[in-house]
Amino acid sequence: MDPEPYSTSLEKFLQVDFTPITPEIVIGFIILLVLIAISACISGSEVAFFSLKPKDISHFKTSIGKISRTVIKLIENPKKLLSTILVTNNFVNIGIIILSSYITTALIDFSNAPILGFIFQVITITFLLLLFGEIIPKVYATHNYIGFTKFMALPLLYFGKFFSPISHFLIFSTSIVDKKVKKEKHISIDELGDALALTEKNLDEEKAMLKGIVDFTSTTVSEILRPRVDVIAVDIDAEFDVMMNQIIDSGYSRIPVYKNTFDNVQGVLYIKDLLPHIHSAEGISWPKLIRPPYFVPENKKINDLLGELQDKKIHLAIVVDEYGGTCGIVTLEDILEEIVGDISDEFDEQKSDFVKVNANTYLFEGKISLNDFCRHINYEGDLFDDSNADTLAGFILEHTEEIPRVYEKFEYKRFILQVESADHRRIKKVKVVLKNG
Repeated sequence: MDPEPYSTSLEKFLQVDFTPITPEIVIGFIILLVLIAISACISGSEVAFFSLKPKDISHFKTSIGKISRTVIKLIENPKKLLSTILVTNNFVNIGIIILSSYITTALIDFSNAPILGFIFQVITITFLLLLFGEIIPKVYATHNYIGFTKFMALPLLYFGKFFSPISHFLIFSTSIVDKKVKKEKHISIDELGDALALTEKNLDEEKAMLKGIVDFTSTTVSEILRPRVDVIAVDIDAEFDVMMNQIIDSGYSRIPVYKNTFDNVQGVLYIKDLLPHIHSAEGISWPKLIRPPYFVPENKKINDLLGELQDKKIHLAIVVDEYGGTCGIVTLEDILEEIVGDISDEFDEQKSDFVKVNANTYLFEGKISLNDFCRHINYEGDLFDDSNADTLAGFILEHTEEIPRVYEKFEYKRFILQVESADHRRIKKVKVVLKNG
């Protein structure tokens, strides 16, 4: 028998019959488009919700409105959110496949070309479903995740309630798997802090460094800054000789530059930028050498600030309060000292912010931070947990509600605090006596 000609085989392969379009097919097609749109929204919402950054979540928390509250409610239970997205998407995709198969079979008769029917129904429909139901919406949601999150918040809330029994079953099943599978144990900051409390007493230096690491993520800039009254700064209108005398007297390598008042900082002068012009001082305009200032809020966490200073390759930041006024400055060295302790070089003057008079009596500078105060008296725990002050002087002012007189004293827990030196503006020195027992 002669083999069947190639053209005849191709005609048989492509031989299909089309049937007239009925109202049922039109309705089914409309429903199919709606299901594809729902699948696209659900797929995009998975990318949108899990692309939210901490600052975006904080924005939703502070925003007023039903949508913002819904977003926070959903992301606070990520397992339920993910299971809702997966269950809803699977049900919608199953509906798309069943409906598309029905429409295809009703429109086209593939009985004479089963291979072509298989290719069309499986490969073509799968490709279209992936393209319009997965790829395109996820790419769009990646670039517009905030708007997509707001758009899908309420629908996902309702889908979550509708598919709640299935979602709970999935979460329960995964929790069993999580218990069975051994995972690497990560020590939290709180657990590390508890472990430090049990360390041997002869490891004081190592223990202090580890405690600095533990406290590092919770310490704010306001707790370590150098207050404005102690900052050496230069007026931008000062003459070159006046400016140089201030630099020489201070001994610092970076000096903030202000105009009229320290609340109006114009920049930071790097002493190394002056060196090429040191012999032509009369002809230079030194304000042109200042570099732009870097401002940070006083409530910023120092671990975040450390990363920013490293990225920007700067060593000094200007700290501002909520009203835009200058609180002081903070340097890279100040941040590192929170971990490793005081850093001194051969040019640093050996100053101490406290003097130990005897076993139970100390003399502290009023500007000493409460963290350093607790460290110097070897006290561990939340001694000032009921205070919003950052310094010992600020703590006293918070309780007296006025600048106390010299030698005025008051008691707090296990201490007797006595003002040793003060003026009409601030408390300078405080004597601290530890009560026995």
